[in-house]
Amino acid sequence: MGTTSTSVCLPVSLRLLFSVQEACPWMNGGDVPGNASIATSRVEPVRGSCAEVLFVFLRLGCTSFGGPIAHLGYFQKEIVERRKWCSASTLAEIIALAQSLPGPASSQAGFALGILRAGWLGGLAAWIGFTLPSALLMLAFAYGHSFLGGSVGQGLIHGLQLVAVAVVAQAVMAMQRALAPDRVRIALAIASTGLTLLLPSQTASLIAIAAGAAAGLLLFRAENDESSECIGLALPKAFGVVSAAAFLALLVIVPLIAQASSNFELTVFSAFYRSGALVFGGGHVVLPLLEGAVVAPGWVTQKSFLAGYGAAQALPGPLFSVSAYLGAEVRPSSSPLLYSLLGLFGIFMPGLLAMTALLPFWNAIRRNRYVQSSLRGINASVVGILIAALFQPLWTSTIHSSADFWIVLSAFALLTLWKVQPWFVVLCVVAISSLAYSI
Repeated sequence: MGTTSTSVCLPVSLRLLFSVQEACPWMNGGDVPGNASIATSRVEPVRGSCAEVLFVFLRLGCTSFGGPIAHLGYFQKEIVERRKWCSASTLAEIIALAQSLPGPASSQAGFALGILRAGWLGGLAAWIGFTLPSALLMLAFAYGHSFLGGSVGQGLIHGLQLVAVAVVAQAVMAMQRALAPDRVRIALAIASTGLTLLLPSQTASLIAIAAGAAAGLLLFRAENDESSECIGLALPKAFGVVSAAAFLALLVIVPLIAQASSNFELTVFSAFYRSGALVFGGGHVVLPLLEGAVVAPGWVTQKSFLAGYGAAQALPGPLFSVSAYLGAEVRPSSSPLLYSLLGLFGIFMPGLLAMTALLPFWNAIRRNRYVQSSLRGINASVVGILIAALFQPLWTSTIHSSADFWIVLSAFALLTLWKVQPWFVVLCVVAISSLAYSI
């Protein structure tokens, strides 16, 4: 989810970040023009270890069902509310940045949260932990293992989806209180919900965020945030420059080398990398690109592609992990494991590079008063986008009967009113759903 222009130049897609840096010396640590009256405080988060980050995100990778937006709900619950690694506004900014960049939004958000907690190695630990469970399961599926079959398995999956609806609803409520506490910002959130639901899914989030940023400039321009919280990042600017260069080089140069050398491994990596580099919003939006990348050239059959997509729907973690399955299914192939790794790293790498390119410069950018105004509107838009996602696809694809509605309502009440531990709610809902399917 993104930002708009500063008084100098800051496009929503943030693609011209480095050209803006050259034109704006305040991005390199100088004074911000016209902002002498704005006091900003740098909030340095309590640092943790890479092992801690790995453990937390490994657990999230095993339990985060429901797709990208549901993952953000789990992040809100685990990272903000339970562990207090960052504030709700910081998480909203990270979500906005992830949605404005190419790649898998929830994985990029987790990567950034890992960096906040334990530096760039912490970011890698967060990505590995969040991705590993679903990647291993997709690889196992590619090797022919059948799992989650029968009525009991269907009931288990449906129960996990019902829990995801309750978790996202709880996250929306918490984020509304923090990010859209007044009538003006609630109205912006409602407008953002409408835009997200009515516009094409490929561009809906970006347009809603851009509209929120523009509204923030108009409605909150006179306000000064005396306690503006800068995100505590441990990445030098050189990381950003190198990452941006690597992003472009892998997108442009690798295909040329693969074509000139007729190297099939490089060709496969380039196809997955291109799919990850050209998709915004992540999740289901990447599927048409993947179909064109692996089905059109005849590497994977349409039947195998659809089977992998169906399996990915039933698993926790990022949907982009379907690339581990598709890589293993590529034919001709003498090493399914190698091609699985090529697909997995190829599709995730552009999103992680894009986030690494932006993060070192973000604190300098956000000190500008116009960016601060935009962020207020953007935060409200984030709430609206989450509301839209709660309805579609979560609600529309999960709530099929009055019994489903009752289960979700009960789970939501247990989480919010009685403060029952989420793991206990998950066990109860899964047990009820599995029992219902087996009868």
